[in-house]
Amino acid sequence: MAQNCWEIKKCGREPAGAKAKELGVCPAATDASSNGVNGGKNAGRVCWAVSGTLCGGKIQGSFAQKRLSCMSCEFFTHVKETEGSQFRMKR
Repeated sequence: MAQNCWEIKKCGREPAGAKAKELGVCPAATDASSNGVNGGKNAGRVCWAVSGTLCGGKIQGSFAQKRLSCMSCEFFTHVKETEGSQFRMKR
């Protein structure tokens, strides 16, 4: 599988991650309904479509609320480029 957001962004919110107890486990890391989307584990490569992910150290809201900030994120750009025509915006 390709690298997931928590592996690249190093937020520490994956299960048993360094900051999981302090900040909670990221919903992208546990969203099994998105497993495999863009080649990631759970929602690890479609994190922008999941509420409650971190950006700039702050927990974000829904996709509609965070869409612009996510679309300018280097991880979003990385996934979009590496997936090419197979890229999926949502789960």
